[in-house]
Amino acid sequence: MNVCGCSVSSIWFPPNLRWRFSKPLFSSSSIMSLFSVQNSSSASITTNSKQKEPWLIVGLGNPGKKYAATRHNVGFEMVDAIAEAGGISMSSVSFKALFGKGFVGDVPVILAKPQTFMNSSGESVGAIVSYYKIPLKQVLVIFDDLDLPFAKLRLLPKGGHGGHNGMKSVINHFKGNVGFPRLKIGIGRPPGKMDPAAFVLRSFTEWEREELNFTLQHGLEAMRILLLEGFDKSATFVNTAKKIEQIG
Repeated sequence: MNVCGCSVSSIWFPPNLRWRFSKPLFSSSSIMSLFSVQNSSSASITTNSKQKEPWLIVGLGNPGKKYAATRHNVGFEMVDAIAEAGGISMSSVSFKALFGKGFVGDVPVILAKPQTFMNSSGESVGAIVSYYKIPLKQVLVIFDDLDLPFAKLRLLPKGGHGGHNGMKSVINHFKGNVGFPRLKIGIGRPPGKMDPAAFVLRSFTEWEREELNFTLQHGLEAMRILLLEGFDKSATFVNTAKKIEQIG
C-alpha cells in the first residue's frame, strides 16, 4: 500500500460559508437516475439520441478515516462537494471506486473516488473509462498540487503528471495519453525542509480549512460552467483571479 503520489471522504461547510451561484448549479428536476443498474459489474447507461455524452469527474485521494481531510485528499473533497450540491449519492462501489451518477442540468455525470490508494488510481479510472467508453476529452481528474499556491485552482485541457503519482497512474492506464482535462487544487509547499510526502498527508489548520471551503465554492461554480457552458469558459473563470466574498 502506497498512499503518496497522495484524500477526504466528506466535507462540512459552516452556515456562514453557504454557497451562492449566478444560476442554480443543479436543476432539482434533473436529479434522477441516469443508469439502469442491476449490479456494479453490469451497470449500463440508459441513452437516447438526444442525450448528451456523459462526463466522468474523478477526485484523487486515499480511502479511510486515517487520510480523511488531509491535503492529498482535496480531490475527494471536491467530488464530495459536487455530490452534495447535486444530491448525488456516492454510497455505491463500482470499479474499485465510490461511485455516483446524476445530472447537472441536462448533462449526465459520473462521479468517482478511487479506493485503490493514490498510487494505483489508474486501475479504477481506466476501468470506468473503458467500460462506459467515455472520450478522454470528457474525463476530468481533480487532484492536489504542491506547486500551486495554497487554495488556488488551475483548470487545464491536458498535461503531464508533474510528479503526482496518482496522475502518473491514471496516465499509465490511458496508455500514455495526456489529452484529458484536469483541475488542480493548490496545497502549497511544505515548510522548511519538511518531506513533501509527509506534508501532503497533514491536515489543514483552521484558517486553511476556511480558505479551502471558499476554494471549493469557486470549484463548484467552475464545474457548473464546464458542464453547461464548455471548457473554455470554465477555464477562463478558474484561471482568472477572482475574489470570493463570504456570505454572511
